Amino acid sequence: MIVLLVTCLAAILCPTAHSSDSAVAWCYHEPACNFTTWPKIVSDFCSGSKQSPIDIVTAKVQANSNLTSFNFTGFGDNTTFLAITNSGDSVVVKLDDSTMTVDGGNLPGMYNSVQFHLHWGNGSSAPGSEHTVDGKQFPMELHIVNVHSKYNGNVSSAIASNDTTGLAVLSFFIEGTNDTSNTKSWKTLTSYLSNVTNAGDTTTDIMNQITMDSLLGNVDRTKYYRYQGSLTTPSCNEVVIWTVFKDTIKVSHELISLFSTTVYFKKTSLPVQITNNFRGVQSVNGRVVTSQVAGTVTSTVPSSAAATNFCIITVLLFSSSSWL
Repeated sequence: MIVLLVTCLAAILCPTAHSSDSAVAWCYHEPACNFTTWPKIVSDFCSGSKQSPIDIVTAKVQANSNLTSFNFTGFGDNTTFLAITNSGDSVVVKLDDSTMTVDGGNLPGMYNSVQFHLHWGNGSSAPGSEHTVDGKQFPMELHIVNVHSKYNGNVSSAIASNDTTGLAVLSFFIEGTNDTSNTKSWKTLTSYLSNVTNAGDTTTDIMNQITMDSLLGNVDRTKYYRYQGSLTTPSCNEVVIWTVFKDTIKVSHELISLFSTTVYFKKTSLPVQITNNFRGVQSVNGRVVTSQVAGTVTSTVPSSAAATNFCIITVLLFSSSSWL
């Protein structure tokens, strides 16, 4: 029953689903359906004016004193990771949305955390993140997808409503490190990749093994960028409050590379490993990116205070008849 439920959720929340307005499947790796074609083959929203991801130009970031610390509930609980699935375009971890919530950080209410997924390139040294900062693209990006509590965990309803506050995605850049002393949780997470090599594969053995806090490590979750945008996969609905954290998660090069060598895209004529599963940056179209201090980039050296007290910190990361 759990596997069936997760499979259904994956169809709603992950980039495997196809847009309802097109019979053409979207993809990342084939010229006929990669992200450059989405505005044509999924025309309803993918050609909109508030699309994601974007390049964050720090010199244009404006200060917003309302961007305070977040409150995280359940991020230190090791019972919240329910299953891991190969969606056919990403690796998605289903979260217990009755336990994990986010509020604060100038979000308009409480949000339930439903899943997180990742975007990557082709190896630990290749560009793979969706968002960029001053043109810099990181090897990976993690998205935690949260749905406003008024939708009772129903992401489809939030998307269908075209409510610009329906989803709040917390985004974290990931970059490689030679230091393997603090990557235990990532080693545990990547150990499950061999169980989900093919599209649709799911395992629930992940329960009671990892916490969200442990994956986020020493990231200072009080420093972030904020803007209004969209899902980063079709149908690209513009229903997302984006939070992009300034500090990066440090993961060993070896573990980052496992994503591009272990799991495979949804069926094509020949098996193809999932690589470069990111959408290119979209036009800002006059949108304003805000932060605590305009135009600043913080050091990636984490704040120990922020790392030790998840109750006063934060996070960013999927859905629709597709997802981010």
